[in-house]
Amino acid sequence: MPKPNSTSVAEFLFEGFSSFGWQHRLGFFVVFLTLYLLTLSGNAVILTIIRLDHHLYTPMYFFLSMLSISETCYTVAIIPCMLSGLLSPHQTISLQGCATQLFFYLTFGINNCFLLTAMGYDRYMAICNPLRYSVIMGKEACIQLATGSLGIGLSMAIVQVTSVFGLPFCDAFVISHFFCDVRPLLKLACTDTTVNEIINVFVSICVLVVPMGLVFISYVLIISTILKIASPEGRKKAFATCASHLIVVIIHYGCASIIYLKPKSQSSLGQDRLISVTYTVITPLLNPVVYSLRNQDVKDALCRAVGRKPLSS
Repeated sequence: MPKPNSTSVAEFLFEGFSSFGWQHRLGFFVVFLTLYLLTLSGNAVILTIIRLDHHLYTPMYFFLSMLSISETCYTVAIIPCMLSGLLSPHQTISLQGCATQLFFYLTFGINNCFLLTAMGYDRYMAICNPLRYSVIMGKEACIQLATGSLGIGLSMAIVQVTSVFGLPFCDAFVISHFFCDVRPLLKLACTDTTVNEIINVFVSICVLVVPMGLVFISYVLIISTILKIASPEGRKKAFATCASHLIVVIIHYGCASIIYLKPKSQSSLGQDRLISVTYTVITPLLNPVVYSLRNQDVKDALCRAVGRKPLSS
């Protein structure tokens, strides 16, 4: 039941980084803005070279381009608001604005999880079923996997946003975070949130545990197949095609699991905020950086784009 004397809230105030002094916030602003611009430019470069270089017209790079688009939309939903909050410690957001931000954050965050799973399946098919790879991973299958990932993101986001914003909020309207997320919002509700907590756990399991399990199974089968390759050079080449994806998967799912699968009793808002900075600012940058520095095909495409001889030639 709602608490007595509860009032409807028209807007929220982000606590964000208000506990830090102006100089610290300005320093954070410069660092986060730099990382954000690098993320946008890195994803733009990846999208451009995949679009222009016919050598990258493969399922793997189709999913990489979808991931770059999703990561860009994901950061646009969060980081500009966070940067604004660093310059203005008394930043507010309307109830509707908060719901919109949460919707896009969840949609593209969940979409990223399932796109990484689709990329794991693509690597499994390429290494474990090379003779059937081009048939199974055709254009239609790739589009279905990509749209399915987005569809799951949209569905889960609607469930979460409807669940959270169907609650009454009390006089306490300060969100102990730098953006609208589920747990900080549930703490402001002036009614029992047990059902909402259960929904949150269910969604977290669906979008984290299930994809992680599928990726884990894919890599168990991939590694098993790679170890059967007689040639050391062949094993090295096969593993190299998976290394970039595996690095991004470990970091992405690792940070997300710490935030969303940690028991509520062990949840510290300060720690959650620190991990969220990593998850929303640093992790999206790793996608273009890792795929640019560790992926030979992308490096060769970059060389061709600037008129230089590919490194692998």
